[in-house]
Amino acid sequence: MQKQSTRTLYDYWNVLRGSRSAPDRRDIDPTQIRDALGSTFILELNEDREFDFRLAGSHICSVYARELKGRSFSRLWHERDRDAMETLIRAVTEDHAVALVTFQGSTAVSGRAAIETILLPIRHNGSTQTRLLGAMTSLEQPYWFGVHPVIEQRITGLRLIWPDDNPLSDMERDVVGAVPHDVMLTRGNTAIEPLSATVYGRQARRYAHLAVIDGGRER
Repeated sequence: MQKQSTRTLYDYWNVLRGSRSAPDRRDIDPTQIRDALGSTFILELNEDREFDFRLAGSHICSVYARELKGRSFSRLWHERDRDAMETLIRAVTEDHAVALVTFQGSTAVSGRAAIETILLPIRHNGSTQTRLLGAMTSLEQPYWFGVHPVIEQRITGLRLIWPDDNPLSDMERDVVGAVPHDVMLTRGNTAIEPLSATVYGRQARRYAHLAVIDGGRER
C-alpha cells in the first residue's frame, strides 16, 4: 500500500471487523478516518448486478472531475479489464479477500496518473454481496488534476490480501485472482512473472486473462 489513505482505511477496517470476516456498514464511523475521507468510497450493487458509487470523497471526484454519486464504478474500467475486475470483486464480496489495485488513468489531453485503489468487504443487512468499502488515491497530483477527467483506466498491478490467511473458499469456482495478461502480480514486495504466477504459495495456471488456482479449501 503506497498511500497513507489506503493504509488508514485498511487498518481501520481490520480493527473494526475483529474476528469477523467483514464489519457491518453501520459500524463505520467517518470521524475515525477523517484523514482518509476524501479518498474513501462506498459502492452498492444495482439492478444490473454492477456496482455504483453510493458515496465518493472529494479526491475521487477530482480524479474524474465530476460528482460520482450514483455513477457506475464497474464501467469506469477499460472493457478489456472488466472481466478481471468482476472476478476481483467476487473475491471480495464472496471470499472476503481484500483487493489492492493500481491503474493508469488517462485524460483526453494525454494526461496520465498512477492511482491506487483498495476494495474491502462490508456487511449490509447480513450480506457482503451488495456493498463495498474502498479508497482511491492518486500516487501523485498532476497539474490537470480536478480539471481534466480521467476517461480511460487500465489495470497495471493487483494484489489479493487474505487477512485471515485463508486463501480459498467453499465456492464451486476455484478462481481467486484475475489479472490481464500484461499486469504484474505481486506477493509482498516481490514481482511474480505473469505467465507462471504464484498466488500466496500456490502455482497458478493461465486461462485467458485469469490466474486460476486448482483445488478447493484446504482442510
